[in-house]
Amino acid sequence: MKTISVKGVAKPISVLMKGSDYFTNDSYERAAANLDAFLAAGGNAIDTAHIYCGGQSEAVIGRYMEERGNRSDIVILTKGSHHDESGPRVNAEAIRSDLLTSLERLRTDHIELYALHRDDHSVPVGAIVEALNEHIEAGRIGAIGGSNWTWQRLQEANDYAAAHGLTGFAFSSPNLSLAKAKEPFWTGCVSADEETLRWHEREQLPLFSWSSQARGFFTGRFGPEDTSNADLVRVFYSDANWERLRRAGELAAEKGVSTIQIALAYVLNQPFPTCALIGAQNPGELSSCRDGVEIALSPAELAWLDLQAETR
Repeated sequence: MKTISVKGVAKPISVLMKGSDYFTNDSYERAAANLDAFLAAGGNAIDTAHIYCGGQSEAVIGRYMEERGNRSDIVILTKGSHHDESGPRVNAEAIRSDLLTSLERLRTDHIELYALHRDDHSVPVGAIVEALNEHIEAGRIGAIGGSNWTWQRLQEANDYAAAHGLTGFAFSSPNLSLAKAKEPFWTGCVSADEETLRWHEREQLPLFSWSSQARGFFTGRFGPEDTSNADLVRVFYSDANWERLRRAGELAAEKGVSTIQIALAYVLNQPFPTCALIGAQNPGELSSCRDGVEIALSPAELAWLDLQAETR
């Protein structure tokens, strides 16, 4: 499988990252089988978070790696400092608490990719960068990133790091998909807009996209008259996205692939390094994603799919 590099991580990182927000202790065997299949398909990166399934996702991954003895083969992306019922938690104390808990659950002493799950604009970026650098220096973290951070805050953080001899953010993880979100999925979520994409191209900062295939929008199961999925309607139902779906289907037919594979290829063919977080839970979905990695799209095709050109 194709890979990218991230500064601070020695291992190559597969462009597909296995999502794990359904991993629970009661379904361990299913999760383990999914991970076995993902690794067999050439993937090596697993996405999780401190809050997923109340901590069970990380615990399942930790058990899996210990039982298989394959920790050295795997790149872990986990996230911390999500808000709770009391509000934002992007501070040194929360970072330390969540990180140490994640390490214990994952049964490891280091995490290759560590992201702050949300941002808190009331906290100066300098304090955040300094707190994260303590854990880099201690060997607990390889590279740091922001999940649902704006490009402006990422730039501010990296400017601070450069000015103070510290390690800056090496990746970002917003939503990026061919279907454009009309509003945030959940409070504090960020979707990549045109300014964000231009910034990533200038900086060549890797982007790890969640909901990279728009939560099933491109599967063919939905249409304008089907309002059964309220979240999909709220976030993705728009005339522009229906046209993107139509164009993706047209291009898919020409290339002999599926529409959802074109949607995945859109994410993976950006002019900067990208990875797609995928939720494949069965052999068919995994095979579709694996084959989608190999689809090449030209800049003209990308622009046409995104309604920025009338022809390609």
